[in-house]
Amino acid sequence: MTPFEAATHDDPYSYYSHLRQQKELFFDADFGLWIACGAGAVEAILGSPDCRVRPLHEPIPPAIAQGAAGHVFGRLMRMNEGAQHRCPRMAIEPALASIEMEGIADIVSRVVTVLDNALETTDELMFTLPACVIASLIGLPSSRMQEAAKLTRDFVACLSPLSDETQLNKAHSGAIQLSQIFSALLNDDKSDSALLARIHSESKAAEWEDQEALIANLIGLMSQTCEATAGLIGNTLVALHRNPDLIGHRQPAPSLIAELVAEVARYDSPVQNTRRFVAKRCTIGDSVLEAGDTVLVLLASANRDPSLNPDPDSFLLKRSHRRTFSFGSGRHECPGQQLALTIASEAISVWLQRHSFSAVRSFRWSYLPSLNGRIPKFYPAKEAQQ
Repeated sequence: MTPFEAATHDDPYSYYSHLRQQKELFFDADFGLWIACGAGAVEAILGSPDCRVRPLHEPIPPAIAQGAAGHVFGRLMRMNEGAQHRCPRMAIEPALASIEMEGIADIVSRVVTVLDNALETTDELMFTLPACVIASLIGLPSSRMQEAAKLTRDFVACLSPLSDETQLNKAHSGAIQLSQIFSALLNDDKSDSALLARIHSESKAAEWEDQEALIANLIGLMSQTCEATAGLIGNTLVALHRNPDLIGHRQPAPSLIAELVAEVARYDSPVQNTRRFVAKRCTIGDSVLEAGDTVLVLLASANRDPSLNPDPDSFLLKRSHRRTFSFGSGRHECPGQQLALTIASEAISVWLQRHSFSAVRSFRWSYLPSLNGRIPKFYPAKEAQQ
């Protein structure tokens, strides 16, 4: 197994444990990069100002640099440092923090009523529902939410080095159409979105006015929800499949589902790894990293480090002082962490209300091709026998 194959392996966690036993940060000569697998090294790398989210010489991946997807990518706060990261975050982070999480259940219920298949498929549960919830929060009318969700799935292909030319072309088209949708929304004085109003307010307070960057980061909010939350929901279904006694066979209390999803985020992270690129010579622990070096940061391995979480290989609903790197750490920590956990929890709750518990047991799964994400694709058990 390699660190890249691990993301979609059936059980990569013994492999991660083996890596941590070697050293929490080491240079892999075969891949020509550093591997951070221990909690201390992962936290240090993610917190270092010398370790950036993109290489200095390549702010946008060459495969998309000349198209609309690249135009959006280059303005995403999570793909930038300095002012291009700080300014949009100063507007969006407090706006996300202002969302009343108690109201997400009502939004999920409303979204379900307009979905084409009303959560009859796990695909709709994992991908369409969360993106539609974000679209609703941003202020899109119900008639356009599914369209925006589909375009977002097209766009996220630009984030993967595994995407082919057809997928990248759809990503460019998706970026164009999403930009048009959000541009019209931002120019609509009749919008009643509390989230959008708060973003405007925070932007004004920060004296930041860059509509193209704001549009890009609204697309970014949709795209992060599309993949990471999909993986979180899917991996929760996997956890229930493997251990049906986690919550019993009755409809569990919301607090129990919230604990379940939070532990899944730690135990079986939807984002297994990320990368950092060394901009200036720096020392992490007892290792010296040179400018131009690449670091593969194994978030899922750090989550299972016993120095971070005691008894890390046990799935504990009532885990005390749970810590996770699944949403990053430091200046690039995901500002929508609580929102993602809440949406995933409400999605699982609705699924369990609408389906018998045995429905979870009737599925088999494989993982979608990826070098860093862990997103299961479900299919009926009978298909696995064919």
